[in-house]
Formats: sequence, C-alpha cells, structure tokens
Amino acid sequence: MTLSTPPDTCTMCGAALPTAAAFCMTCGGATGAPPPPEEKGTLERLQASLGGRYRVDRELGKGGMATVFLAHDVRHERDVAIKVLHPELAASMGSERFDREIKLAAKLQHPHILSLFDSGTADGLFFYVMPFVQGESLRDRLDREQMLPVDDALQVLIEVADALGAAHALGVVHRDIKPENILLAGGHCLVADFGVAKAASEAGEKLTQTGMAVGTPTYMSPEQALGDAVGPTSDFYSLGCVGFEMLTGQPPFTGANARAVMARHTMEAVPGIRLVRDTVPEEVEDAILALLAKVPADRPQSAKEFLDLLLPGAGTTATRRVVSRATSARRTSAQQLRRRRLWRRPALWAIAAIVLVAISGGVLLLRHRGGAATGSASGLDPRHLAVLYFDDASSGKSLGYLADGLTEGLIRALREVRELAVVSPAGVEPYRRSDLPRDSIARALGAGTLVLGSIDEDRGRLRVTVRLVDGASGAEFQRASVEQPAANVLALGDTLAAEAARLVRARLGEEISMRRLREGTRNPDAWALLQRAQRLRRDGEASSDTLVLFRTYEQADTLLAQVEALDPSWSDAPALRGWLDYWRSRRLGDDPPAADRFITRGLEHVERAISRSSDDPDALELRGDLRYWRWLLPIERDPARAQQLLSDARKDLEDAVKARPAQAGAWATLSHLYYQVGSLVDVNLAARRALEEDAFLGNADVILSRLFYSSYDLGQFSDGAHWCAEGGRRFPDNPKFAECRLFLMTTRQEAPNVPRAWHLLDSVLARTAPRDTAYQRAYDQAVLAAVLARAGAVDSARRVLQRSRGDAQSDPSRDIAYVAAFAYTVLGDKANALAQLKLYLAANPSKRQGLADDAGWWFRSLENDPAFRQVVGSRQ
Repeated sequence: MTLSTPPDTCTMCGAALPTAAAFCMTCGGATGAPPPPEEKGTLERLQASLGGRYRVDRELGKGGMATVFLAHDVRHERDVAIKVLHPELAASMGSERFDREIKLAAKLQHPHILSLFDSGTADGLFFYVMPFVQGESLRDRLDREQMLPVDDALQVLIEVADALGAAHALGVVHRDIKPENILLAGGHCLVADFGVAKAASEAGEKLTQTGMAVGTPTYMSPEQALGDAVGPTSDFYSLGCVGFEMLTGQPPFTGANARAVMARHTMEAVPGIRLVRDTVPEEVEDAILALLAKVPADRPQSAKEFLDLLLPGAGTTATRRVVSRATSARRTSAQQLRRRRLWRRPALWAIAAIVLVAISGGVLLLRHRGGAATGSASGLDPRHLAVLYFDDASSGKSLGYLADGLTEGLIRALREVRELAVVSPAGVEPYRRSDLPRDSIARALGAGTLVLGSIDEDRGRLRVTVRLVDGASGAEFQRASVEQPAANVLALGDTLAAEAARLVRARLGEEISMRRLREGTRNPDAWALLQRAQRLRRDGEASSDTLVLFRTYEQADTLLAQVEALDPSWSDAPALRGWLDYWRSRRLGDDPPAADRFITRGLEHVERAISRSSDDPDALELRGDLRYWRWLLPIERDPARAQQLLSDARKDLEDAVKARPAQAGAWATLSHLYYQVGSLVDVNLAARRALEEDAFLGNADVILSRLFYSSYDLGQFSDGAHWCAEGGRRFPDNPKFAECRLFLMTTRQEAPNVPRAWHLLDSVLARTAPRDTAYQRAYDQAVLAAVLARAGAVDSARRVLQRSRGDAQSDPSRDIAYVAAFAYTVLGDKANALAQLKLYLAANPSKRQGLADDAGWWFRSLENDPAFRQVVGSRQ
C-alpha cells in the first residue's frame, strides 16, 4: 500500500515515528515515507543561483582554498573561470571581509596579473570570476618538462616579480605564490588568485584553530609556516622556491608531510642550484638564493632590488645580497681543539634548558614556545621567565647549597610548562649576587618576568620566600612563602614549584599545566648531599688553579659516592660523577694517556647511570661526549674500533636529542661530530639547534663561530655575516669574530677593503693567546692574501703568501696550505694553488673524496681542470 502522507506510527510494530522517518528505529521496517531529497552539489547550486548571468558547465579542478568551474558569461559572451571558496574557509572569513578584500584585489591592473571580473555569494557560496585562460599553468609545464630552459625561467621570474611589485605597492600580498597560480598564455605569465589569498589570511586566527593554513607548504616562507605576520618578502621567498624548481626540477625542500616540509624551510640550508645544473649563471643562483634567506630582512625588500640582483647590468642596489654554495676543509684536529679550547664546560642542569631565540636588529630575544606571545609595551614577554639564583638568608650562610638546588629544581619544573620559555641556569649564573638593577638583568636576558627567592632557617624549619618581578620596570608585584621542616627538604622543593606556578598563573591571567617530571630520589639526605657536591663543583670551577679544581672535584666525587650508597637507584649521582671525570679529562687534553684514565672511569660511571635510567638524555649525552672525546684525542689506534667508537658516539648523542629535543649540549657536540660523519648542512643545523635551545651555553661563542664558518662554507654569506655580527656583539674580545669579518672580504658579500683587512688581522692577533700567535698569524695572512688578490694587489698578495707558510710541526693538518691554495686560485695561479692543495691532501687524505665530489666555491674554477682532478684523485 502506498501512503500519501508519512505515517505517525510504524505499520509493522506500532512504534511512534519521528516526522518524515523513512525507517522505524524500533523494528527497522520501511515506513513508506518518501526519502529526503539529496543535498545539491556545488555545481548544481551554482547553476541554480547564477543561471541568469553565467552558464556553469563543469568542474575544472580543486585546490587548497577553492574549486574552479568553467562557465560562460552570458552577457559578455566569453568563457570565464569561477572559483568557489571551500565552505570552511568561507565560514572563517565572513562575507564582509571577503567583499572588502576582493574589492581591493579588483583594483589590481597589471599585464601579468589575472584580472578579476566579478564576485559575490550564491546560495551561501563565496565565489569570484576571472578570465578563462587558454593555455596551461606553470605546474602543467613543469610536470611535463621537469626543468625549464634558463631563459624561460628568467622570463617567469621577471614577470612574476613585476606583478608582485605592482601588488605590493598597493598593499596587497599574495601569500600563495606557486606554479599552480602562475598561468602561461601567449608567451607570458599571469599571476592568479590575488583575490583570495589576502582575504583568506585575514581569517588566519580562525583558520589556525580549525587546523587550516593559508599557503602551500612546499612554497611557504619560514615566517608564514610559523604563523607569524607576513609581508612582501614572504611572496619573494615563495618566488625563490618556484625559481629553484624551474632550474633544478624540484623544489628546494620536500618531505613526507606538510609539517616536515615546513620544518625544513625553517631550519635547513638551501642546496646550491649550480651543483645540480652548472649552466645556470652565478648571478641567477645568487639572486634566487637571496630570495630564500631564512630571515625576511636578509631577502631583497622589493621587486626592483631582486631584479637588480637577477639582472645586475640593469640597475644597482645599495646593498647587494649575494649567496652562493661552497664547501671547504675544516680545522678539526684534536691538537687544534685542545689549543683553541673549542669546547664548553657543561653544567648538569644547564644542558636541557629551553631558550628559543630569534635575533632581530642585533638584539637577542627569547621566542615564546607555546604560541603567539602577548608582549608588553617594553617588548618583554611576561611568559619569558628568568629564575635568578636564590639568596642564602640564613644567619650562618650555611644554606647556599640548598638555595642553588631549589633554584635549579624550580627552573627544571618551570621549563616543563609549555606556555613558558625559561632561561637556563647558565644564562642566570652571571647574575648571581649581581648589583645590576633588576630591569637591566631582565633586558639582558629578554625576560618579562623575573623570579627571585631566598631561603632561611628558623627553629628547625626551612622557609623559602619567592617573589615575582616585572622585567620591564623592576617592580615587585607578587610574593609568597612556603615552609617545611628541615628534614623534609624534598617536600619543600615540590611545594615551592607549586607555589611558583600559582604566582605565574596569576601573573599571566591564564592556566599553565605542570608536566610530571622524571622520577628523582625520595631520600632527602641523598638529595642534600648531591646539592653539596654541586656547590663544591662550582667553587672549584671559580678558581683558575687546576690543582684546586681537581681537589674540589675529588671532594665532590666522594660526596656523590655517598649519594649512590644512600640511593642506589638514582641515576643523577653516577651521571654527575661521570661529568666530573669528563671535565677533568678535558683539562688533560695535552696528555692523552692521563686523559684516558678519566675517560675510562667516566664511562664506568655513566654506564651505571644508564642501567638505572636507559633513556636519561643527560647520561646519553655524557656517554656520547666521552666516546667522541676519546676518538678525537685519538686514543684508539685500531681503525675499525675507532670507527665503531665514532659511530657509537653519534648514536648516543642522537638518542639524547630524540629523548629530549631541547638537549642543547648534545646538539652542540653533534655540530662538531657531523664534520666527521655528516654534511655541512648537518653541522649548521645542529649548531642552530644548540643555540636555539640554550642561548647561554657555556660555549655559545664556539657555536656562533661554527655557525659562521659552516654558513661561509655553504656559501650562505648573508647568514654568515649575521652570525659573525652576533658573535662580535656577544663576545667582542673573541678573535674569531674579528677573523670572520676578514673571511667575509673573500666573498662577494663584502667588497675588499685593504686597510680594514690589515686592521682586522691586527685585531685577531691582539686577541690571540701568545702561544697561538705564530700559527694564527700565518693562517690569517693567507686569508688576507685572498682579500688582497680580490682587491687587485697582486704583488702584495704574493709577498704575504710567502710569509704565511706553515710546517708539519706548527700546522700538522696543513690548514694554512689549504687557505693558501684558495688565495692562489683567486690570483689565477693554478700551479701554486695545486701545489698547496697537494700539501693539504697529503696530511688529510680523507678529504680527497669530498673535494672530488664537490670542489666547493673556493675551487670551482678548477673543478673541471684535469690537473685538479688528478690531485684530488678522481677520474674525469
């Protein structure tokens, strides 16, 4: 029987039915009600709503933000493309914002910008109408040809840059430059989608909350990937990615997923274009790599500036940003490591601090880890905390070791809070008992909130007072005290952390969540003894007398042995004993057998620590450091065992950063180890991570120097100049940061200035230790010779090279010969360049393969020369 109206009850079981139900929810039987009408698709909705204006034929394709339909403009009798925003994007944007930004985009009139015909809403759909271009997109052509001829790629770059310049002049940033949005028609380019990218980005906060992002990860600038504000230079970065792909056949960075790609954009150095395709002119590579600088301020700031780089004969710029790819030898011998003290002395509690840094305008700032920060008018973010070492307020000044332990415990607890960025103990150590005003300390540390405290004892009870201070003004605004019996010191630490978290919550006006920390000891006596051992260690390190240092280390080790007896399951005590042995072995680097005794004992201690806590990143880092140091000395003479030692060290250190990605000390060691087993990109990235995770590492000067030299060798000269300047700002007395300025004059980043070069040489030597002066003079004179050669002072360059010859005793690794080979290359003296290179390779045979595979920018002019190929041992 056919029902004319939906029944109220089921005819099979009699159960009540919802209105228009097609099936009974009780028995599942059909009710006879007609099925609900199917929801119309986007095509049908457009056809129904726009039928009087456009005849919508079919879907052409779908992208990340919109679906494209082919239609016919009935009134003007022309084919058009209608783009319909995806519903979730339209919902985030709102109709008013969409209308406002589309109207602005409609004003863009340029030969290389696809114009906008119409826009509006249709049945709740946001749409805009553009010309239908008979041709193909750049993506279609790249899919077909993979690489473009250089001239064709240049035309695309010039025309797209011209279009971007016109849009930027009107305040419109595209935000999604990619091959799909570059159309090819009539032998020219048209940039599409100016109408939607700006409007979509206006909804950025909502889009982020819904898990969307405007832009395409493969072509997205680092700042756009991080969700920061973007400007014209973000479009230029995307254009650089497109240019890179046109010339090499693939984008600069790819990955398994969007997050991996965006991480590579943020962290990794860009490969050289000419390594893949040596027919690309150097100035074209320079211009594209300049677009791909990580820091927006290091990119061309306008279309004109980029075109001046791309077409140097067509105009000039005030500052020419030049980036090229290179690889050169490293000074990594154990003797030089000992002589120049390239290593830090890590503190056990300092190595895991999370201090993310962004450097802008030469000022080191802390970057908020947990999302967009709310800064104060002073520019200091209250979420950036510095816990200064607590004062010992007891009458006999006998609680200093407890004050230090509570301070470092509080730092460890607060650094586990995702919403906070906390300065490491190494960062606040210089301000222990400082007379500087509080606001000056806060500015130096980039901290919007200071945490101060003191500890006192009264009739068997310990009292800790903690205070929060505004970093901008230095004014105290919150205070609290906690008390525990003196025998209950562990509970005091827990109570202090909870109270500090409460004060910080009140300061920020929002919840913060404390993660559960790794289990420590439950024995208060063991904890107190370990703090005493730490205090002894610090006292010893404050002395310049090695005998005093070793004596206090031995006293600390005795206390730590008692800690192990009190709590055999606690890994911190054997780990700290291992660190004490490692640091002593470093002091004995000139006596490898003596150093090895401490290395062996340190390894025994750390194995006990790892047996108690197999994933302890501090212990894994220590074992990696000990193994790598033994390899460097070198103590292990058997080649196979030495190679295994190096592999084991690498695994330990990489396991440490996997267990705790903020393990700054492990990243620092890896940045050196990768010179042996990795690439220059690996070196650079590990050094960046070390500095990002703890800007106040004890060897931050070494890391900054390593960042300069790896950037220089990679040909990332603008990055190199940045690290050189930052090192000079933070460590003005370090000779490396005068030497790096001399090195920069060997590049096209800086013009050779002969008087200044001589002055820099004098500055390096004036800051160099007396026993190293002879070597340093010879080495940097070879660098100076390259500068003189660039300046056209040929005779002076040759005379300086004659005076800068090392020998097997003063320069066993023949690094001076390597730099001299470069200087002779600049002079065009191939015979002497190859002779010096032979000296270097005789002392460093393992470097032959690297030079054979990639001669680097120093020896690019020689790489195809048969004599050079013979010297490096490669076939033509």
